[in-house]
Amino acid sequence: MSAELAVVYAALILEDDNIEISADKLQTLVAAAGIEVEPIWFSLYAKALEGQDLKALLLNVGAPGAGAAAPAGAAGAAATSDAPAEEAKEEEKEESDDDMGFGLFD
Repeated sequence: MSAELAVVYAALILEDDNIEISADKLQTLVAAAGIEVEPIWFSLYAKALEGQDLKALLLNVGAPGAGAAAPAGAAGAAATSDAPAEEAKEEEKEESDDDMGFGLFD
């Protein structure tokens, strides 16, 4: 198991138990699993996950606007309002390609 994966699993365990994710707690869990990890990884992950709702991040994986700074409602509204306009432009391009005055068997 890689060092990064061990720290991620430790963070998921802490989040599942509603325990604050800190470098010391991550290190304790990884050490209990018997995996050797460089100490820098614990502080990096603890700092990256500080103030984040890990459960919400996991539930929104792949959702439109999942990593955006805007609230989910605003990001979703922006994504849905742009989609029909883009589809209409693509359809116009396809129609103009067919009307070139010659065909495959002409």
